[in-house]
Amino acid sequence: MAGLLQAFNASLIRKPMVTQCVTSAVLFGAGDVVAQQVFEKKGANHDFMRTARLSFYGGAIFGPILTKWLQFLERLKFSSPTKGVIYRVYLDQGVFTPVVVGMFFGSLTLLEGKGFHDAKERIREAYAPTLIRNWGVFIPTQIINFAIVPPHLRFVTVGVVSLFWNAYLSSVNAKKQVAEPAAQVQDAIDGEADAPATEKKELQ
Repeated sequence: MAGLLQAFNASLIRKPMVTQCVTSAVLFGAGDVVAQQVFEKKGANHDFMRTARLSFYGGAIFGPILTKWLQFLERLKFSSPTKGVIYRVYLDQGVFTPVVVGMFFGSLTLLEGKGFHDAKERIREAYAPTLIRNWGVFIPTQIINFAIVPPHLRFVTVGVVSLFWNAYLSSVNAKKQVAEPAAQVQDAIDGEADAPATEKKELQ
């Protein structure tokens, strides 16, 4: 086990982008497995395509962006360590996170084969509560992360916490995914119910 951790640590230093993208893909996929099996109790009805979409998002979209973002934050210079922590957490949670939360719901909607209108609606419904809950989890996490964790391990810290956060995100996204067809059916029913009344008015 110690040898595996040493190899992982060395890989983070030598090949940060590849290592962190693979790590992100695994953690997003694992988060979805936790969401489906622990929270949603799907058992044998596990949606493997949903897990694949989350893994793809983590490895191909989120992983590269977070890696570059953390490298950018590390390059910033401040007059004191305390100011460095404060400003990095502010930038991370005040600038980066609001974009990433919207990107998550938008990207997953498009990966499901839906259109930009559906992506916009899902973001509108899920964005604000998800962002607020994110701040409750990741502001304390990032204070600790930027204060005491070595730079090359900060991605891992985010990843470990994200294992459970990703389970939450996956569940929220899945609920919105299920709710959309139901809303469309209800709209169709309402439209059919309104039609006779409209026809009656026209006849009068």
